Amino acid sequence: MNHLVEQAGLSEKITCDSAGTSSYHIGSPPDRRMSSAASTKLGIKLRGQARQFQKSDFQGFDLILAMDKDNYHDILLLDYSRQYEQKVRLMCDFCSRHTLKEVPDPYYGGSEGFNQVIDLLVDACEGLLEYVITQV
Repeated sequence: MNHLVEQAGLSEKITCDSAGTSSYHIGSPPDRRMSSAASTKLGIKLRGQARQFQKSDFQGFDLILAMDKDNYHDILLLDYSRQYEQKVRLMCDFCSRHTLKEVPDPYYGGSEGFNQVIDLLVDACEGLLEYVITQV
């Protein structure tokens, strides 16, 4: 998503971040297999390090996207008052070419799973960028 935001010249207006719902891999760089797929398929270098979603993220971001329904529900569990529920969506809600409703977790599979996730996320991120542009 950051790559698309930069290409659109919107880095000063749109901030993207990534966080997991569990504490696994906190501080780690992106998975090497995902980095390889992003580099090979798109020429994109993934950056950043893993962090865990915090309650303060509800206030810090206008939109919070979950990769799958389990993560979606885990995020909503942190919103006791349900005041931020409208901010939480599934990433695949923004796909236009793919019909999957959730991003599959490629962690325990082979490289083809990471390639599939890259294709799915590019589709979703393109749709997300179009959506965000219409909201500002």
